[in-house]
Amino acid sequence: MKETLLVIQVIVSIFLVGTVLVQARGKGLSRAWGAGQSSFTRRGLEKIIFRATFLFATIFVIISILSLFI
Repeated sequence: MKETLLVIQVIVSIFLVGTVLVQARGKGLSRAWGAGQSSFTRRGLEKIIFRATFLFATIFVIISILSLFI
């Protein structure tokens, strides 16, 4: 069981790192690749990646806590 949690945690951590790296620091996805809008709201793919980052972080923390008790 502990090995299974470890494998899942590694997979989730890879996805978490990927979603964090896709987000440009201080800029949105559309502004990072040259679309010059002045809007500060997240829309479309940028919003999905933003929410996925929190989802993967939450899953990572839950698995980490579970692995402490097993």
